[in-house]
Amino acid sequence: MIRQGNRIHWLMALPYCVAAASPAWAAPRLDPMFGDHAVIQRETPVTITGRAAPRENVTVLLGSTSKDVLADKDGRFTAKFDPVTEAGAIRLEAQAASGRVVVQDVAIGDVFLCSGQSNMELEVRNAQDALGQIRSSADDQLRLLLVPRAVADEPLRDFRDAPNWKVAGPDSVGDFSAACFYMARELRKGTKVPIGAIASSWGGSRISPWMGARAQAEVGQQAAAALVALHGRDPFAAEKAASAQWEKWWRGQTGDKPGSEPWQADSALTWVDVPRIGPWEEWGVPSLADYNGMVWYRREFELTAAQAKAPGELSLGLLDDVGRVWINGKPVGMSARAWQPSSFDVPPGVLRAGRNVMIVNVQDNYGNGGLSGPAEVLKLSLRDGSEVPLGAQWRYSVPQRSPEGAPRVPWGDVTGTGTLYNGMIAPLGAIGLKGVAWYQGESDVDLPGYAERMKAMMADWRRQFGLPDLAFVAVQLAAYGAPVTLPAESGWATMRQIQYRAMAQDDHGGLATAIDIGDPFDIHPGEKQEVGRRLARAMRAAAYGERHSRTGPQAVQAVAGSDGGVVVEFTGLTGGLHTRSSAQAIGFELCGEALGTCRFVPGRVDGTRVLLAGDGAAATRVRYAWAGSPVINLYDDAALPIGSFELPVVKTR
Repeated sequence: MIRQGNRIHWLMALPYCVAAASPAWAAPRLDPMFGDHAVIQRETPVTITGRAAPRENVTVLLGSTSKDVLADKDGRFTAKFDPVTEAGAIRLEAQAASGRVVVQDVAIGDVFLCSGQSNMELEVRNAQDALGQIRSSADDQLRLLLVPRAVADEPLRDFRDAPNWKVAGPDSVGDFSAACFYMARELRKGTKVPIGAIASSWGGSRISPWMGARAQAEVGQQAAAALVALHGRDPFAAEKAASAQWEKWWRGQTGDKPGSEPWQADSALTWVDVPRIGPWEEWGVPSLADYNGMVWYRREFELTAAQAKAPGELSLGLLDDVGRVWINGKPVGMSARAWQPSSFDVPPGVLRAGRNVMIVNVQDNYGNGGLSGPAEVLKLSLRDGSEVPLGAQWRYSVPQRSPEGAPRVPWGDVTGTGTLYNGMIAPLGAIGLKGVAWYQGESDVDLPGYAERMKAMMADWRRQFGLPDLAFVAVQLAAYGAPVTLPAESGWATMRQIQYRAMAQDDHGGLATAIDIGDPFDIHPGEKQEVGRRLARAMRAAAYGERHSRTGPQAVQAVAGSDGGVVVEFTGLTGGLHTRSSAQAIGFELCGEALGTCRFVPGRVDGTRVLLAGDGAAATRVRYAWAGSPVINLYDDAALPIGSFELPVVKTR
């Protein structure tokens, strides 16, 4: 049985790792991280991995040092070398009785891993000044490795699609991460050594898919991780367990009794004909024109006794954003990926001779939603070779209330549990790294526990790479969202403060502030060169030990003044504080204890402090830049802005 996306294929097959090792090898093969144009991390132990014939003796040469190793029963071998301190070109090859492989153009230098969601994934060709930057990008000592998207239920030892190192230049840079490329290019200027940049990102992803099983356990997600592992072994059992969780959640939200839920064949919902397959916003129904929430779909179909005996394969096209399916009141599965057409294998015993009733719940969170089709792909394929077209005769019902927080299957991509780590980080093995650049957080805004998840993920990745002191530098969320005219609560600003605290509390963490280079109307700001420069600056402090702040300028204390005002003190400054385009520092708020008590107040820069005048009302908190897209003008001498913060006001004795 092989799982592909939402589909299960019943084939006689060996496990992936065994099948990959079964051919008669012409020569040993090194893993993609050690292919032509690779960069190997200097000054740290080197682990070279690859494949050969099972139980074959392999000699691996790195520079003038050789190691004799034995491939295991699956044909995998590992050779460990002492650190190489001198940067530059180096010899790498592997030889055995079956043949010899010589890797071309390998360099010793510094290697950086870049990961996160769409702002890290955004390519140079889609960023600002793309044409000019791509044209002038050639650098034979800067190498790029782009990891293809992959989802996996368990940690992969091999990439599903092997990436290849490429030398930076007009033919390779355009499709690479802009933030990562610009960071690596900036680091090349200072280090003068070969730099390898690895990009492994997925747009829209939360942090949870990037956390391995140990990290999941550290934040109390053992059950979800175990369900993902079960999905890898027995997809039907995992779907059944996930459906039971969803159904329990529904009954808890609505009070429905077992047997009376909307997914039952004879539920009491009022059904209306679906005008056509496609987003419900395009049906011409006024109440659905801008609707985000749940819609229930119903489709009846007839089967012969012969058709109903065997399992079937159900194709429902795009379910936007996420859909869950029942047939005859029995769960079939949930779509895990809104961007991918949904296909489900119908378990034995679900279908019946005669009338069958299929119920589909679709949850839409933004944009268009629904059973999006196209209509011609909607069908039930049966083992006897027959098909039941399902592109018409649907009905729908909109619930009076759409409960929020519906559980999703944990084997999805952007909201999964460890699935992107399994497919896109685990296959890197124990390669040496100098640092990790992380640009993510947009998808976790307003979800509790981000700091704990970030801490667990960093520890887990450091364990994998065998580098307890591995530097991690995060990009703080850029400006995004409608500008505000009055103080208000902000999940975006709250996330910025969480990101700062998470990185400041880590001995090898760093932060690149991006609050002033965002776009109020575009969550994907095109200015990535400055993001790269600020990442490089923070990386030089976190990874290379340069003597400037790892997190940039930050507010550390707000002290009550004798005149009823407040003095805000800062750390991590380069030089002093300065305002732009005004004599006053704008964006400061004084607040009381309760919500809704914040008010804007002007600030006056006094060297490395900002003085806020009292306004006669109680002030127990100070906030700054507390909005998704605030207007700010406070910088230090390194032209780094002050990011969002909230501090309690303390009193002096």
